[in-house]
Parts: sequence; structure tokens; C-alpha cells
Amino acid sequence: MSLRPVKRTIKAKPTMEGAGVHLHRGFGFGNTTDFDPFLLFDDFRNDVPAHYLKGFPWHPHRGIETITYVLAGDVEHGDSMGNRGTIGAGDVQWMTAGSGIIHQEMPKGDSAGHMHGFQLWANLPSSLKMTAPRYQDVKSPDIPVLTDDDGTRVRVVCGSFWGRTGPVDGIAAEPTYLDVSVPPGLRKVLPVETTRHAFAYVFAGSGKFSNASGPQAVTTEFVGDPGSAAIVADNRSLILFDRGDEVTVQAGEGGIRFLLISGKPLEEPVAWRGPIVMNTQAELRTAFEELEAGTFLKR
Repeated sequence: MSLRPVKRTIKAKPTMEGAGVHLHRGFGFGNTTDFDPFLLFDDFRNDVPAHYLKGFPWHPHRGIETITYVLAGDVEHGDSMGNRGTIGAGDVQWMTAGSGIIHQEMPKGDSAGHMHGFQLWANLPSSLKMTAPRYQDVKSPDIPVLTDDDGTRVRVVCGSFWGRTGPVDGIAAEPTYLDVSVPPGLRKVLPVETTRHAFAYVFAGSGKFSNASGPQAVTTEFVGDPGSAAIVADNRSLILFDRGDEVTVQAGEGGIRFLLISGKPLEEPVAWRGPIVMNTQAELRTAFEELEAGTFLKR
């Protein structure tokens, strides 16, 4: 077994999207090669309804998949194919935009005004850019929850882990999407397939991620000494891992909860503008010309 050292750490940065939704972005709209096949990751946690209720009104997508995981509150959605629905606490929506869809997502919060969720964008390979759009809506009770003897708890949204497989399937990049909780003070080793790019996003508690390869392997943008054997990570910290087949975390006094996400790199060119991601600039121009001409939707 080989430990994955920390390649880079990022503190999620405040930004605004949609019609004025205040959120924190872990990565996106830059060079995302190290995260391939993933393009963007947002944490839309907020306790001020005025900062999220205007939501994400009607907008197009093509060439990607959007993965929305809700922890608190509700998100109402609708699209150009006539689909309507609501995802609530613990639910997941995995939308394959494929050849094109126009949709909206409107966060509503819970009875106390709390809204908490994540959105991840995954790229589609060139062979599936123009595939038919589809949804996989997964309710919380359908997501396997595994508890180890030491109290470590893992929700398996997608992929296989500890012998269980998550409910989302048929995804080109074969991603693994885990929600991991490690009890206070516990050191835990978690397997991650060597060929994948992988990152963790801490959203509760704190801990230390082992950094076995030494000072040359890591660039740190917030906490942790690049020469240390472990990198400290707390709320809204994103940890990008280098190659290896396991991740080691030492939970802090209050425990730690984080997403652990990995996927097979597509290693294809990316032409990206706003909500549309293709392989070439010509394909990108065609997509926006079709939006103007009213021929964007293929099905």
C-alpha cells in the first residue's frame, strides 16, 4: 500500500453565483487539470435566506454532469423537459446535461433558515458530450451508510467502498463520492484507487492528513507546514492528493467530517465558457450560436 501525499491545499473562497447566491468555491474556472474529470466544486452553505433565496434561475448546460448533495434545507428544480421536483436533506441529484438542457435550481432552506449543500461538476468525455440528458434523483434512505467498528461512518453516494456500492450508476468517469465522518482523535486509513485523481473537502471539525512524500510534494495556501509530516485541515479546506492507493486522516478533538471524491481522468482538451463545456472552441461557438437560434435543445 502507498500513501497519497498532499499535493495542494486550498481554502474555499467566497463568491457569488446565480441571481445572487453567496457560496464558497473550492475550485473551478481555472486550470482544473489536477482535478480531472471534475471541473468545479461549490459549498452553498448559508444561514441568511436573503443570500440564497434568489437561487439559480433558468440557465443552460451542455457537455457536463452536475452533482448536487443537500445536507440541510430544500432545493426545488425544474427543466426544459418538464421535470419538476425537490431534493432535501441527505438527498442527491445527479444530472447528466449531455446534449443540452435548460434548468433552474432554487434553494429554500429549512424551517430555521439554514441551507447547506454542495455542487460538483463532472466533465463528460467527447463520446458522450451529446448524449441524451438524464437525471438520477436519489433519496437519503437509498444511500448506503456504513459504520466501522471504530465508529467511522461513510455514506456511499457513488462508487464502491467497503464492499457496498452507491445508488448512482452509469457515470463515464466512474467516480467515487463519499461522505466520511471520523470520531475524535481517531486515525483512519481509507482506500482510494491509484489511477484516480482524488480530493477531500472538510466541512465539519478538523484533522490532519498525512503527507508522506516530504516538502517538495505540497503547496499550501492556508494552514500546514509544507515540510511537515501532516497537513492540518479544518472547515472549508480542500485537500488535493497526489498518487497512491490510500489516504490517512487523524481526526481532531471534535472529530472530522469531509467529502472524499475521486474519478478517472479523461485527459481530453477542455473548451469551457460559463455553463457549457466542450472539447474545442468550435464546438463551444456552435453551442452558443444554437442558444441564440433556439436550436440548443436536441431532445
